[in-house]
Amino acid sequence: MSITIRRATKDDCPRLLELIKELALYEKAPEEVTVTLEHFVESGFGTNPVWWAFVAEENELVLGFALYYIRYSTWKGQRMYLEDILVTEQARGKGIGKLLFDQLIVEAKEKKLSGIVWQVLEWNEPAINFYKKYNANFDPEWINCSVPI
Repeated sequence: MSITIRRATKDDCPRLLELIKELALYEKAPEEVTVTLEHFVESGFGTNPVWWAFVAEENELVLGFALYYIRYSTWKGQRMYLEDILVTEQARGKGIGKLLFDQLIVEAKEKKLSGIVWQVLEWNEPAINFYKKYNANFDPEWINCSVPI
């Protein structure tokens, strides 16, 4: 297996959106993906990008990705927020997730960010076990909130 980790490009966006839909299906919420390809591309590669990503590629096929943005914590300063990390189902168990996560750590250090934060569904044991390998802190005290507009 020869996996390459690289920065996502605009041309990767259709495949990334496919993988995002695969993730939503896995998370039992396929109907929640409402972003259009045009909006997704503009948000990542337009004049003011708000997200960045790394892809894991083998034989020119993207098998996984990690998409993040920078958030600001009044307590900690700038932090990387990992929005999504996914390795497609048929490629899981080959260390691709570790390659992606390790690249995120390198990126966060290079950007001098104070850490990486993310959410994981409480029933997603494979992901939780993966994050435990990084000595991640889990904080059940906070409740997720959102307001649809």
